[in-house]
Amino acid sequence: MLLLLRVLMLLLLSGGSAKVVQNFEIECGSFFANRKSPKGFNDSQYRQICQSQNNVFYYATFYDTNKKIPMYSAYKFEGLKNCTRLNAWYIEPQLDDNNAPPNMKLEKDVKIQGLGDYQALNGNYEKSGYDRGHLAPVFQAQSQSCADTTFTLTNAAPQNPYFNRGQWRVLERNIAKNLSDQCLPNKYSVYIVTGVVPGTKNISNKVNVKVPSHFWTAYCCLDNNNKCQISGGFIGVNENITPKDKSVKDLETE
Repeated sequence: MLLLLRVLMLLLLSGGSAKVVQNFEIECGSFFANRKSPKGFNDSQYRQICQSQNNVFYYATFYDTNKKIPMYSAYKFEGLKNCTRLNAWYIEPQLDDNNAPPNMKLEKDVKIQGLGDYQALNGNYEKSGYDRGHLAPVFQAQSQSCADTTFTLTNAAPQNPYFNRGQWRVLERNIAKNLSDQCLPNKYSVYIVTGVVPGTKNISNKVNVKVPSHFWTAYCCLDNNNKCQISGGFIGVNENITPKDKSVKDLETE
């Protein structure tokens, strides 16, 4: 948990289909405050993904191909758009095949060997007792196309269904409303990063997809001088318990 939370300030103050890239800052740095992504995750299992659809980038995800869950997704908030939800989930062919094109696809449309070796698949969630919990959420998406691209399993982690549909959903909506009231009228640029703390158990005995112990989110509103004027964060146990409201500093400390 400490390593994850230690990068929060870097995220906030440095700041689909999908394209797996070598460097967030070059390819889709606009989703990080001051175009700076966090450093410190150098192991070979991590992938940087610029989430896109039809070659337009909408947000960025840092993905762990061993645990088969995203560590965080970073995105900009531009107001309440009343986007609708998809009924299908995409996957990222590039994670299992380096030669695949840089666009997310429905699982049924992907015909490659080793599918699911380095990412979660829809079948992993069936009868597991967990929801596919968004990191970059529909309610905070900047457009309908952006909302559609959030339905990729690289942007989802196993989430307690009561938490996902209860306290966490309430939190997503409250954050969106507060940022709309406090930051957007001042023409601040709003950056959000939402992530997980990997737990110790898998989604099932037969599937190596880690269940997070916690979900967290943090935000920063940058003024025209690229200084963070308003910031905050929350962290919640992956149960239907109200997430704790914390300053970014206190979130780092915890």
